[in-house]
Amino acid sequence: MQTPEVPTSTVQRRPRRPRPQVVSLTDRAAARVREILSNAEEPYIGLRVGVKNGGCAGSEYVLTYARDADPLDEVVQDKDVTIFVEPKSVLFLIGSQIDYETTKLSSKFVFRNPNQTDACGCGESVTITPAESPA
Repeated sequence: MQTPEVPTSTVQRRPRRPRPQVVSLTDRAAARVREILSNAEEPYIGLRVGVKNGGCAGSEYVLTYARDADPLDEVVQDKDVTIFVEPKSVLFLIGSQIDYETTKLSSKFVFRNPNQTDACGCGESVTITPAESPA
């Protein structure tokens, strides 16, 4: 059985919906990442962000240097910083903002994640419900 050919001039494609940015950086976080990368002993190309199983609440955020890009990474450019998001972490991080906070006792990167539903008392691990996949 042969499928009838449709002239390409009559096929109209729906415009693609804009994809939500997986993560963003505050100005403070972007400045700190740029500073860290510029002072690094090795030439890193950006920041790798992910989520791993662990901790008493079930998940932990992961930040590492990116030496190279994985072909399946979600790549985000924000405030002159390249962020590589691990594919398995995308649905857990959609809409997250990474900030950099300094207090009298510590300096650290902090995730503000709309998908986070709980955190342990020490703040090192979180419970995250994956975002709904767009239809």
